[in-house]
Amino acid sequence: MRSAVTVSLTASAVLAGGLFAGQAYAAPPVPSITAPGGFVMNNGTGTTLYGKAADTRRSTGSTTKIMTAKVVLSQRNLNLDAKVTIQKAYSDYIVSKNASSARLIVGDKVTVRQLLYGLMLPSGCDAAYALADKFGTGTTRAARVKSFIGKMNDEARKLGLRNTHFDSFDGIGSGQNFSTPRDLTKIASSAMKDSTFRAIVKTKSTTQKVTTKSGGYRYMAWTNTNKLLNTYSGAIGVKTGSGPQARYCLVFAATRGGKTVIGTVLASPSETNRLADAKKLLDYGFAR
Repeated sequence: MRSAVTVSLTASAVLAGGLFAGQAYAAPPVPSITAPGGFVMNNGTGTTLYGKAADTRRSTGSTTKIMTAKVVLSQRNLNLDAKVTIQKAYSDYIVSKNASSARLIVGDKVTVRQLLYGLMLPSGCDAAYALADKFGTGTTRAARVKSFIGKMNDEARKLGLRNTHFDSFDGIGSGQNFSTPRDLTKIASSAMKDSTFRAIVKTKSTTQKVTTKSGGYRYMAWTNTNKLLNTYSGAIGVKTGSGPQARYCLVFAATRGGKTVIGTVLASPSETNRLADAKKLLDYGFAR
């Protein structure tokens, strides 16, 4: 009798264990996001974890600046400590476009590294202009900027991206500045291979000492527009974007337990929505 009871209990335990194990490894429910476009992948393996209109072309706003930084950092023999003199054209551009600014001051000498911080944290379009002018080729500023944007498109082609095109260095384009959630995620994944890029995009705030026109110095304080860094455990970047056509965009990444999840949401209806969408997709990515 004891033997029969033991067998019965053992069988019940096995069935219960199998049931509970099945529940433990059940796939998490696919999240619902407000953004019309989204994509998430495992950054280590490249495995797609989530997609919603992942290959639909959309305006990208300042997430464009990920490629701006990538082009700069891919320059041969790059000297991050080289100084760039801030021109009046950069500040005039900010005013004319009512664009986001790193508040660079005409005549100041700012290093390439500092310009990258000014580009990626406060999303400075003046910093983007300065970098395009510095790293484009040509005898005029217009030619250098055109050349730099050409380099951005060359990088997109090298990555095999067929749904991405840039017509600006900062996302303020003329209707031909577009990408997709999948493509932007791939651009960011590639950019994150660079240690300088990784260090910059995970920085919440920084104070940088720059040289003034008179040879003195001043301090520039910049805060990252990416609120995910302050509100999501393991967040390591990457870049916000917004605009009349782009709405609210976010390319995001986080690392937990040795796993990095990276993704994009495009055209969220609000800043609050894009942050909530990114958190949902990261949670989903880590649960997969």
